[in-house]
Amino acid sequence: MDRRDFLKSTAAVAVAVSGAEGLVKAAERAQTALPEEEVKQLLASAPMLQNYAETSVGVAFAVNALANGYVLIGENPDLSDARKVLCGGYRLADIDDRVIQVRLTDLKPATRYYYRIGAHRVHYGHGYDMKVLGTEEDPRVYSFVTAGKGLKDSSFCVINDTHKRWESFGPIQDKLAVLAPSCVIWNGDASNSEEKLENQVQIYLDQPIERKDYAAETPYLFCPGNHDSRGWANRHLERVWMYRQPEERDVRDWDLGRNFAVRMGDIALIGLDTAEDKLDTNPIFAGLFKSAEYREAQTAWLRDALSRKEIAEAPFLVAFCHIPLFDADPTHNPGDVAPADYDPQYSADFAYWQRTCGNMWGPLLDKAGCQLLITAHMHHYRVDAPGPGRCWTQMVGGGPRMNDNEYPTVMEGRIVDGQLQITVHNIFTGSVMDVKRFHRREM
Repeated sequence: MDRRDFLKSTAAVAVAVSGAEGLVKAAERAQTALPEEEVKQLLASAPMLQNYAETSVGVAFAVNALANGYVLIGENPDLSDARKVLCGGYRLADIDDRVIQVRLTDLKPATRYYYRIGAHRVHYGHGYDMKVLGTEEDPRVYSFVTAGKGLKDSSFCVINDTHKRWESFGPIQDKLAVLAPSCVIWNGDASNSEEKLENQVQIYLDQPIERKDYAAETPYLFCPGNHDSRGWANRHLERVWMYRQPEERDVRDWDLGRNFAVRMGDIALIGLDTAEDKLDTNPIFAGLFKSAEYREAQTAWLRDALSRKEIAEAPFLVAFCHIPLFDADPTHNPGDVAPADYDPQYSADFAYWQRTCGNMWGPLLDKAGCQLLITAHMHHYRVDAPGPGRCWTQMVGGGPRMNDNEYPTVMEGRIVDGQLQITVHNIFTGSVMDVKRFHRREM
């Protein structure tokens, strides 16, 4: 059995066997199934910076065997002041044979940090039989800058609907490397319908593209799309895209670990999750989705997030979600056609836009003076101007295919001459296809 088949087999066993017994059996296979000479390098990917914030950030990376990972982080480029942060929470350091996640907290806002990743190869037999077999560190020292009001030249970029299309994802990353934004918002549908953890590891941590370190120094925020909850593996997305630590969110918002309200210089960024493009009552979901409750919980979160001082006082307020909250075409399904999403007056049985979310979140964004909502989902770039009861412009990102119809876009946001300038880059043609400017909001 080759290494790749072995890893897949181990993962399948771990899923099939629950609790401590599953961990023991997976660990035994990870440590005993391969001859020593076949053991590969422990670190299997560059790090990815996730859930960027003012005083925290996550670091995730892939490994090839059972390991306990860590990050060395400090403010000195040589890491002479570094502290070591292990993966896992307060009680136990985590061990995993595929993905390591380290949440760095107690950071300073608008501050550059330097870091290096490493992992201890672990033998685990049972609760009294465990040991470190060796340690491996990435020789490279990476750096990032935390969010915060004090950032001077902050900027963001938005990508969306990448759908495992590596022929377009590579050029997207090449453009992002040139633009060098303060952070990237991945606005949903990174995946299709993923059943295996291996697929998720490839999507987020180990893509078949040239830039393996694409997110090692550029922090990412994530607004999941409808496809990002489909499939067995996607039901446990937190295995590859971490939540914030419990102390970083209110008890009420326990399950909203990827929603974000981040101040970045003069810009406030708000991230929401529109969830599925079909109703929970659609028979295809067998009663296993709870998008309605999820959206309601986010409404309470959004109301509080918009009232936070650093968000309320930001000159520019930009919100992000995957499915559009407005569509002027009366034939486009609004996502609230009960019980099974079908009505002959609409052109499809899935949501072109999310009227439910628009009704819940739109008035809150309007009251807050939000200038811009950036969405995705439709695979075609478009702009919806403000209208009655809607002060915000809606910009919809492009699609995953490299052609004239569904070309990918990178939306770049920067402060230029006191205004928020959004430059839309067409990745297929390599051209700038649109530029929009927004004035400071009235306080």
